[in-house]
Amino acid sequence: MGGPHGHALHWHGHSPVHALAPQVKLVALALFVVSVVATSTSNWWAFGVHALLLGGAITVARVPVTSLVRRMWIEVPFVVFAVLMPFVSTGPRTQLLGVTVSEPGLHAGLALLARGTLGVLASLLFAATTEAPDVVRGLDRLRLPQQLVQILGFTVRYLDVVTDQLRRMRMARESRGFTATSVRQWPVLASTAGALFIRSYERGERVHLAMLSRGYGGRMPRAEAEHVSARAWILGLTVPVLAATVAIVSHLL
Repeated sequence: MGGPHGHALHWHGHSPVHALAPQVKLVALALFVVSVVATSTSNWWAFGVHALLLGGAITVARVPVTSLVRRMWIEVPFVVFAVLMPFVSTGPRTQLLGVTVSEPGLHAGLALLARGTLGVLASLLFAATTEAPDVVRGLDRLRLPQQLVQILGFTVRYLDVVTDQLRRMRMARESRGFTATSVRQWPVLASTAGALFIRSYERGERVHLAMLSRGYGGRMPRAEAEHVSARAWILGLTVPVLAATVAIVSHLL
């Protein structure tokens, strides 16, 4: 049985996708997204194949589709832009459901919608099968610049702390009868944001001093890299390699 666990997007499970090393899933996600973006819009069947490949990965991961669909709200800006493109673009006009729209704009909007949906779904599947600390560990094992890894690691570690502090500040405001109902309350919200920033900055300084007192010299100790077998790489890269092949074929046909 699986279920929400860890961060809000993670779905706890024991599928083969969950068991893959985080660096394998990071490379697989990047390759799949690049393949989708590089697919020619002259052959729409290719996006259907990408969707089937992604659907197969979701099935293997045993992540409920409803859980992923509920989080698709992040795609709303892409959908709005894709819907507007046929109406604001220039070029030859065509009829769609009784409305005159731009043919190039309609084509571009559909391509944006297809690519955005596939990319967002792939990213949500990655988030559902990978814990946030594992993402940081995977980036470290892929030899991402150490400073970027440290910044991301501290962000993951202290994001919940800062969010909880913001929640307590909001409860303190509301317990004193404050409700943000108009623009006149914006200065209070701005003061809250400023106070939260100052407290977070001071906490960062205290954490840094504590790290220095324990011998921190600018680099975090690198965890011993676990061995990832060739079989794991082949299993993890099967879907993105097939997607890359489809993208190449879409340009050749």
